[in-house]
Amino acid sequence: MKLRNLPYVFLSSTHFGKEILESLISHNCPPKAIFSIPEYFSISYSKTKVKNCNYYDFQEISQKYSIPLYIIESGVAPLTSFYDVIHSMQLDFMLVAGWYYKIPKSIYSLCKFGSFGFHNSLLPKYAGGAPLVWAIINGETQAGVSLFRMEEGMDSGAIILQESFSIESEDTIAEVLKKATSKAKEMSLKLFRQDFEIVFKEQESPQEYYPQRTPNDGEIDLKWDALSIYNFIRAQSSPYPGAFIKTIDGKKLIIDKAHIENFCGGGGILLSRPKIFCVLRAA
Repeated sequence: MKLRNLPYVFLSSTHFGKEILESLISHNCPPKAIFSIPEYFSISYSKTKVKNCNYYDFQEISQKYSIPLYIIESGVAPLTSFYDVIHSMQLDFMLVAGWYYKIPKSIYSLCKFGSFGFHNSLLPKYAGGAPLVWAIINGETQAGVSLFRMEEGMDSGAIILQESFSIESEDTIAEVLKKATSKAKEMSLKLFRQDFEIVFKEQESPQEYYPQRTPNDGEIDLKWDALSIYNFIRAQSSPYPGAFIKTIDGKKLIIDKAHIENFCGGGGILLSRPKIFCVLRAA
């Protein structure tokens, strides 16, 4: 199966998706339409609207390239209200990158080949929410991007393409996102290459699911060791809400950067216990 010149729609709400889409358009692979989500949106795991920290407004791309843009407003059943619109486009597939709602089977079944999505992990590892954040928190030295065919199970579909990259000990979430975006752009261009034939590879082992994260999940436990705190901080630094401690007056003290130094005891002897230095961010 080859995708070059086949009709598709693009689903995204993030800078990650923006970079992929602009790359595809520049290589003469524009979608028939774009679907996106507002910066503040409703989702099942939160009683209030959540903010998309990596939000991108696709209005500019829509206007610049005359591509129709459809917004999934809060309170509207995701995508199902656009059933007739999507059906009328006679699509071969959907391409998803930076999306926060489950795509119903009734919708992706409207496309001849279904829906293909990017996930920022080496599936089946780190399926579920916030994969890059969890990878840094856990001290991983390698992560990656998977392009897979969507099914009813979360992140469980067959793999189309998969690329890995290193996570250096100094990398923050911003640097890791850049690496993931670069890999995803390369993969998307390969997907649309005239000579690229898609071969689906089923995921052989069970998914390792991780939950979504909220800003309140960023509280630091000072009983952790220095390395755990350091990883926790860099995993949630800008553009994310940030790791924090609560002060005695109930305020959040957000720590945006940190590094660990060993220190010397008496007589210049290097002790094994590290200490951590932090840079604060205004809340």
